[in-house]
Amino acid sequence: MKTGRRESAAVLAEHSKSFALAGRLFPPGPREDAAAVYAWCRLSDDAIDLAPMGAKAQALLAERERLARVYSDADPGDPILKAFQEVVRDRRIPACYPEELLEGLAMDADCRRYETLEDLLLYCYRVAGTVGLMMCHVTGVSDPRGLRHAAHLGMAMQLTNISRDVLEDWGRGHVYLPDDLLGARAADALWARLGEPHLPRHLAPEVRRAVQRLLARAALLYRSGDAGMRWLSWRCALSVRTARYVYAEIGEVIDARGHDVWQGRAVVPTVRKLQLVLRAFWDGVRETPLRLAGSARPEVPSVALPYSPDLAS
Repeated sequence: MKTGRRESAAVLAEHSKSFALAGRLFPPGPREDAAAVYAWCRLSDDAIDLAPMGAKAQALLAERERLARVYSDADPGDPILKAFQEVVRDRRIPACYPEELLEGLAMDADCRRYETLEDLLLYCYRVAGTVGLMMCHVTGVSDPRGLRHAAHLGMAMQLTNISRDVLEDWGRGHVYLPDDLLGARAADALWARLGEPHLPRHLAPEVRRAVQRLLARAALLYRSGDAGMRWLSWRCALSVRTARYVYAEIGEVIDARGHDVWQGRAVVPTVRKLQLVLRAFWDGVRETPLRLAGSARPEVPSVALPYSPDLAS
């Protein structure tokens, strides 16, 4: 086994049961490389997120320096960084993608207030759309149209995360719900009470409406992600489709609760996850004749989103 691959797989198994389940469905090469990408993302996120408030800028600088070592010929030291270094070299992942992810983590470090949904989508692109782009290199996708759909899928998953974690993020001093979805008065009231132990319940109608609208945008992005499955091999599509279904199911749970984030973190039971694996499998089987015939699924309408120039080329 290559350097750091066991450590990367352990990070994936510990921090994301959904991605770990989907990752097992990849063929061996992409499976190990996907775990290495995830582990680097988690390592960088934790380094900045867990740093004291006055030390976040220094932590971000340290992560940028570590990434520079990854893209140099120098030994990065940490086995997870070494594994990521091997992946970016072997899969030719451009430095602009992980660099932009770090820009997204910098937005987190600032505890930024998002005035519009478009502002939030830029954040989602940076911290999750870029992961989709890196995964394109892991799975051998190079068509620019496939890259765009992969970025959309990552962004859909991040919007789902935000919708699921409203209560948890409040406890960490973060509000990701944008002002234009909350309404100006509710947004001001929410930010005025940031730091209090409990999310204000008198703002429940506005919070619920904002979460509902985030999930509606996520649904559009999931549709775009679905259209990108055609560029993946059958096995890779099975893995990615499983992750997509499990994450979208989180949104379904939130919808079923009436978008009441005060009920706690929405989870997908293990039995339901296994059902979604089977659904992903059979959807892949139904798609096989189209693959053999060289046909493609109909294009979904393109969603206007902020993203780097590299994605548009």
